[in-house]
Amino acid sequence: MPDASAIPTTPHPQDPAGPRAAPGDRFSNEDLRPVPPEDRVWTTYNFAALWVGMAHNIPSWTLASGLVALGMDWKQAVFTIAAANVIVLVPMLLTGHAGPKYGIPFPVLARASFGVRGANLPAMIRAAVACCWFGIQTWIGGQGVFVLLGKVFGGWADASRIGGQPWTLWLCFVLFWILELSIIHRGMETLRRFENWAAPFVLIGALALLAWIAHKAGGFGPLLDQPSRYGWGPGFWPVFFPSLMGMIGFWATLSLNIPDFTRFGRGQRAQVWGQTLGLPTTMTAFALLSVLVTSGSQAVYGVPVWNPVDLVAKTDNVFGLLFALLTVLIATISVNIAANVVSPAYDLANLAPRLITFRRGALITGVVGVLVLPWKLTSTPELYIFTWLGVVGGLLGTVAGVLIADYWVVRRTVLDVGDLYRQDGRYWYTGGWNWRAVAAFLVGGVLAVGGSYSTLDEHGAKAGPFPTGGLVPFLKPLADYGWAVGLGSALVLYVVLSFGPLAPRPQPAGSGAQPGA
Repeated sequence: MPDASAIPTTPHPQDPAGPRAAPGDRFSNEDLRPVPPEDRVWTTYNFAALWVGMAHNIPSWTLASGLVALGMDWKQAVFTIAAANVIVLVPMLLTGHAGPKYGIPFPVLARASFGVRGANLPAMIRAAVACCWFGIQTWIGGQGVFVLLGKVFGGWADASRIGGQPWTLWLCFVLFWILELSIIHRGMETLRRFENWAAPFVLIGALALLAWIAHKAGGFGPLLDQPSRYGWGPGFWPVFFPSLMGMIGFWATLSLNIPDFTRFGRGQRAQVWGQTLGLPTTMTAFALLSVLVTSGSQAVYGVPVWNPVDLVAKTDNVFGLLFALLTVLIATISVNIAANVVSPAYDLANLAPRLITFRRGALITGVVGVLVLPWKLTSTPELYIFTWLGVVGGLLGTVAGVLIADYWVVRRTVLDVGDLYRQDGRYWYTGGWNWRAVAAFLVGGVLAVGGSYSTLDEHGAKAGPFPTGGLVPFLKPLADYGWAVGLGSALVLYVVLSFGPLAPRPQPAGSGAQPGA
């Protein structure tokens, strides 16, 4: 059985500055080339602020409500969210390592494992998911603006309807969409500055909401005493594991394309500490905060109000409404641009570097995000958590397994950066595709989501695209662990194919780049 030397990993020092592709190069443009070391300026605070800004948004606020709606009590819901974010932090740090070391984005990193052309497969999957998420976040943000402005000015909900919704809601949706794209059009440095002040502002807004409802309630209400439908016994775990995979799926997207951000980091310490301090702590605290606020709302209004926009709309204080409106705008824009526009912009640029720049990719993302009809994806907790988040997590976990196996096990973090941008280099494989990565992805994907099934909504209809028995019925037991199954199976299979009898033969090396620090 061949050892690691069967796959060439030694970089060549002839071109220490990295690839110098012309603007019209077939596999490169200005946005895809490595970030020069002098431009890698993001600090620990920048990464932590990025995660605080992304975590504090309406969908993550309502994650706990979805789990409570499924029968958990608040402690089980917060525990599930905390566990999921600790788990997903691991691949986040592993894939993020290549960013500060080589200055390359996710689709370029994927070329090492999938091939220079084959990288478009995981990139387009990631882009499609991001476009859907962009639409979901924009719709939710537009709803927030609609509710709060309607409360200030009155009568918005009674406007004439288009497509079943008031035209004023569609107007808020479109204006919110334009605002988001106008910010990302200015580039990544603008995004960094926006996240730096957006993160503390949104945190202050969330704490202000907690103080307000606690004052009105004189304490927190009966929600904290509401028992779980399952307890902590055998009935809980069949709900816990698919919910855990769904919560992991919430950020499984970023576990792939986090190099899009870490490529701007000053070093590994900045990205490791920034993400560790920013992701699991913030998501857990935000889940707890949402539970406390909702509990207070039950004490005040007699029913739990899980949506923060609906809760704020119950006040008649104009200043409070406007402050809440600004908070919703900043929170939603913060997460949507960072999590759902940056990645597909790079991914689409990787598809056609000569034609698509980062800015054009962002515009395409915005258009596709509307065309997917995002208001359909969050119609029920079952569809949102089990079908959407669960299936997305399974597929993206499979891609993460291949990336981690190739970068950490096969190549031991050593890449020939120049060959990542060249035809007929070591990452060209066969016609630009590495069939081993594709095979690992396909097998892992089938194992992860092949047994996925549609749950039933409140009307008894299927809440998802799959048959109730799953596409491959005998794989149904694996569906509850989709992300873990996809990541683990793809990782193992890729390593076996890379080091076993079918391992690739060494290829002649091109003039690559010296690896960074």
